Amino acid sequence: MPTDCISFQDSGYFSPLIVDYLNQHPNLKDLYHRFPTLQNFKLQAQEKQQNYPAHHRAVLADALTQQYTSLEPYIITQQNIELLRKDNTFTVVTGHQLNLFTGPLYFLYKIVSTINLAKQLKMAYPEYNFVPVYWMATEDHDFEEINYFNFRDKKIKWNRESNGPVGRLNNDGLDAVLNAFATELGPGNNAKWLTELFENAYLKHSNLADATRYLANKLFGKHGLVIVDGDDIALKTLFAPYVQEELLSQSSHQKVAQATELLKDYNIQVNPREINLFYIEDTLRERIVFEGGVYRVNNTGITFTKDEIIAEVKANPEKFSPNVIMRPLYQEVILPNLCYIGGGGELAYWLELKAFFAYSGVTFPILLLRNSVLVATQKQADKLDKLGLSWADVFKKQPDLLNNKVQELSEFKLDFTEQKQFLTAQFEKLAAMAEKTDSTFTGAVKAQELKQLKGLGNLEKRLLKAEKRHHTDSLARIAALQNELFPNHSLQERRDNFSALYLEYDGKLIDALFANQKPLEQEFNVVVL
Repeated sequence: MPTDCISFQDSGYFSPLIVDYLNQHPNLKDLYHRFPTLQNFKLQAQEKQQNYPAHHRAVLADALTQQYTSLEPYIITQQNIELLRKDNTFTVVTGHQLNLFTGPLYFLYKIVSTINLAKQLKMAYPEYNFVPVYWMATEDHDFEEINYFNFRDKKIKWNRESNGPVGRLNNDGLDAVLNAFATELGPGNNAKWLTELFENAYLKHSNLADATRYLANKLFGKHGLVIVDGDDIALKTLFAPYVQEELLSQSSHQKVAQATELLKDYNIQVNPREINLFYIEDTLRERIVFEGGVYRVNNTGITFTKDEIIAEVKANPEKFSPNVIMRPLYQEVILPNLCYIGGGGELAYWLELKAFFAYSGVTFPILLLRNSVLVATQKQADKLDKLGLSWADVFKKQPDLLNNKVQELSEFKLDFTEQKQFLTAQFEKLAAMAEKTDSTFTGAVKAQELKQLKGLGNLEKRLLKAEKRHHTDSLARIAALQNELFPNHSLQERRDNFSALYLEYDGKLIDALFANQKPLEQEFNVVVL
C-alpha cells in the first residue's frame, strides 16, 4: 500500500487564513487557545477537567444511552459511553451534516481522524480516557445540501420537500433512491453489501437521524465511535442558561464582532446575527428576532414577551436551536471535549468564537484540521511515473502543470525572463541618456520599452503554444490523469462518495484510511491501493 504526502500549505487547496493558522502566524494567536500538538492535549485535559461540571457527565451518559436504544451498539461504544461518567474521560469531536449515504468522502476522513487521534492520545496519556465523538447536525435545515450523493458520474438524489430540522425528517421516498442506487451498483458481493447497508439504514429506520446513526455506527462503531444527537431535551436543558443569556443580552454578536475585526484581512466565514438562535418544531426552524420589545419567530405569527420567552426556555428548552455561531458553544457545554476536528471552512468560523467562549466561561477547544486524502489506483500511480510526474505536480492548477511540463519537454528554453531583463537594462541606459539630453524624450523611451517587452511576451506565448502542439499527446495524457484524480478540477474528497471506492478497492478503503491518516501531521495523504 504505497503512500505519499504533500503539506497542506503546499497543496493549494486551503485558504490564506487556514495556511496562516497552520503556520501559527502571530496575527492569529489571539483567536485560538492551544495549537494541536501532542504536548498541548495534556494541558487542555487538565483545564477542561477543572471547569466541566460533574453533573453534566451523568446527564450526557444517560442521554446517549437513551439515543442508542434504536440500535445495538458495539461493546466498545457502550464502554465509551460509560467512561464519560468518569472525570478523567474526555472527548475528541468532529461534526457533519446528515448527508445521504455519508455524502462526500471527507465524511469518512473526519471520523477516521477523530478515532485515530483518540487512540494516539490514549497511548501518550494512559491515565486519561479519550472517546471519539461524531456530532450529528440533526438540527440543520439545509436539505438541498444533503439530499444526494455522487456515485461515479451519477447523482443519486432524494426528491422530496423538507421543512424543519432534517434529523426529524421521515424517510419516505428513499426506497426509490435505493432502487436507483442498486441499478448503478450492479452485481457482486460488495455491491450487495452496499445495497443492504443503505436498506438497513434508511428503509428500516423512521427518520434521518436514526438512519444516519445506524450508518455511522455500522461503519465505525467497532472503533468505539460515539454518536451524539444534540436535538435532545436532556442535553438542551444543560444549555438552557446560555440560551437565556443569548436572548437577554445578545452577547455572541458583540463578542464575535471583535474577532471579525481581527480577521478583516481574510474572508469572514460567518457573520453573527443579533440573536443566534432558531425556534424549532417538527416542520419548523426559523430565526428568533427581537423587534419593538417583542421576540418574534421569523416568518410565523409566533411572538413572546421577555417573560414569556424565558418561561418557554425553561419549559421547552428543546425548542431552541443554536445556529452556526452558538452550536460550538452548545457542544462544548455538554461534552468534556478537548478538540474539534473539522475542515478549513469550519475552522475558519471557530476562529471567530474564542472571545465569546471566554465571556461564557467555557474552555475553548483545540482546533485541528481534519486529514485529507487522495486515493489512487496502482495503475494511476504507474501512469504518473511514466509521465515523469510527482504527486505534488498533480496538485497544481492544470494550466500551470501543463505549462511547466512543456518547459521540461522542450529542447530549448521557453522562458524569456533573461531576455526581458536584458531589454529592461538597455532601456534604463537609454532613459538615463534621454534625461541628460532632453527630458521630454523619457516618455517616448518608456513607451518604447513597454512596447518591446509586450512584443517579447507575445513571442514567448506563441512559442509556448507551438511547443504545446508539438507535445499534444503527452499533455493530453497528463491532463486526463489529473482529471481522473481531481474530478471537475476539484478535490476527490469533496465530490465522490465512498461507495464507488469501496467497490473499486474490494472493501479495503476504510482499513487503508485508518492505516494512513495521522491527525497531528499537517499533510495531505496520497494512498495508492
